Amino acid sequence: MSAAADGRLPAPVSRAAKQAVRGFATATSPLRPAPEFLVIGAKRGGTTSMYNYLLRHPGVLPMFPAAQKIKGVHHFTGSGHGVAWYRSHFATSATRRLTERRLGHRVVTGEGSPYYLFHPRAAQRASAVLPDARILLLLRDPVDRAYSHWKERVRHGAETLSFSEAVEREPERLAGEHERLLADDRYTSFAHEHHSYVAQGLYLEPLREWFRHYPRGQFLILRSEDFYADPQHAYDRALSFLGLPSFALSGIKKWNYHPAEELSAATRRDLQARVADHNRRLSELLGIDLGWSGADASAP
Repeated sequence: MSAAADGRLPAPVSRAAKQAVRGFATATSPLRPAPEFLVIGAKRGGTTSMYNYLLRHPGVLPMFPAAQKIKGVHHFTGSGHGVAWYRSHFATSATRRLTERRLGHRVVTGEGSPYYLFHPRAAQRASAVLPDARILLLLRDPVDRAYSHWKERVRHGAETLSFSEAVEREPERLAGEHERLLADDRYTSFAHEHHSYVAQGLYLEPLREWFRHYPRGQFLILRSEDFYADPQHAYDRALSFLGLPSFALSGIKKWNYHPAEELSAATRRDLQARVADHNRRLSELLGIDLGWSGADASAP
């Protein structure tokens, strides 16, 4: 069925309309306050579900325009645009005031770009633009995260290797990419974002980088496993962190969830052994029992 037949705009017209809307929003960016929060990761850790749950709260305003249902714009991983373009995605001061008057409490805006955690320049870039932002982070067992990431890439046609082959080839694929991203502000890396199955689950060094640019008090770090087990409790913690009143979730669902064959026991054991020391050191840094292989329940 053609676009015209089912009521959709032809692609060129749709693109032109989106460009016009973005141009208007960019021109009015001085009237659009910067967002209060960022959901920075981890990829395949429940960020889409958490962001969508946050949007159910009347005090969390959607990105502009709301009809496009934007979750994140990846600005701090190399959007190629300026701050005015970034702020064009958020509500105007007038919209915020009207909503606050109607609700009787504050409103916030934010975005969710899960590659922010892993990108070596994202923390520095974000802190330069949003020094007071609240940083929300969901951390998933690195082994489960890696397998889920690989399944997603296969599903989207971006991966042809088996999981074992992809993990084996990962160091080769990522060789030099971290350094190139640091050396060239305009450089982007498909492999660094999409083929970093094990690396993106090694949260310790990326977190230390974020802690160098933001005070620890501006972070809320949740285990993905706790979020999956009790979405309402994790949601309540996120709302409190953002200074919003509680709100009851209904119709809880998992976004971007696709059942697939389980990871083999042998591969799981191998990966658990590889990340055990990292998990222990991460647990010590955060002072919590992560409940993953190697994480020390007695960590201070």
